[in-house]
Amino acid sequence: MKLSMPLVYAGNPRETADQVAGLEKAGLDTIWVAEPYGFDAPTLMGYLAAKTETVEIGAGILNVYSRTPGALLQTAAGLDNVSGGRAVIGLGASGPQVIEGFHGLPYDKPLGRTREVIEIIRMGLRRDPLIHDGIYQLPLPADRGLGLGKPLKLLNRPERPVVPLWVAALGAKNVAMTAEVADGWLPFLFHPEKAADVWGDALAQGAAKRSPELGPLEISAGGLVAIGEDVKGMLDLMRPMYALYVGGMGARGKNFYNELACQYGYEQEAREIQDLYLDGHKREAEAKVPLEWLEAGNLVGPASYVQERIAAFRAAGVTSLSVTPASADPAATIAQIKEWVS
Repeated sequence: MKLSMPLVYAGNPRETADQVAGLEKAGLDTIWVAEPYGFDAPTLMGYLAAKTETVEIGAGILNVYSRTPGALLQTAAGLDNVSGGRAVIGLGASGPQVIEGFHGLPYDKPLGRTREVIEIIRMGLRRDPLIHDGIYQLPLPADRGLGLGKPLKLLNRPERPVVPLWVAALGAKNVAMTAEVADGWLPFLFHPEKAADVWGDALAQGAAKRSPELGPLEISAGGLVAIGEDVKGMLDLMRPMYALYVGGMGARGKNFYNELACQYGYEQEAREIQDLYLDGHKREAEAKVPLEWLEAGNLVGPASYVQERIAAFRAAGVTSLSVTPASADPAATIAQIKEWVS
């Protein structure tokens, strides 16, 4: 099992990024860089490439709406070059609040767009001419432009002909598609003991159509890490994030994370969290997040218990344990967890 970590920053990501070299020495395998509607991920990934030597640098995630497939191809190839073959490209549909609110684009055909973007990026990394007829039409048909487009291949020779492409997915159809065509899957708010009930059928459906050339599907999931006898209260640090996503990351009737909470069996809590959060009662919403979910989705407690949680994630198919150390010495925490997952 590999060890990965999201780049968590408040205000100035550069200061946090400067700490990654130390985490790399401690055994970190992959650092994931998000961008929702903050700083863009590729800039920080390039910065990390110059500051590190061995850690994989992952985009977690780039949405498939605000950049064309050609631009995503350029990003994948460029980041893989400056990192010396350490890029991992996480893709996803994000959500309508970000896509329509921040980027001003219609949130349509998310699964089809993701599948086609993967096809086009792989095509481009092979340096095949970009020819595609689907949601994305390359070259653009003559009746939709000046009629001067022609099939082009990537100008530079990529560092690698294949860059790992991961997908953030929660819904059954999206997870099935991910299991069929992606190199890896990025679930969120993962509950190891309930994962098979929620996604087992979708994963099996996608795996049945998966090309043997892709190899097994990688899965990255995890949560907060705090090791010790007196760290139980640390789980409360995660309540604001869970409440934000279940309650506020979407509207009533259109919130993927709220739907996930319901699939986990927390229907009543999901409704209460959303009502409280959207009515402005954030602290009350946070208090409604089920302790059972927090305990299962994070690694907080004595060393023996944290090792049990690692085993639970492994049993759920996780191949890369994603951790966020909550300690005065994150590198020491990474080194300890690395010893346990190896």
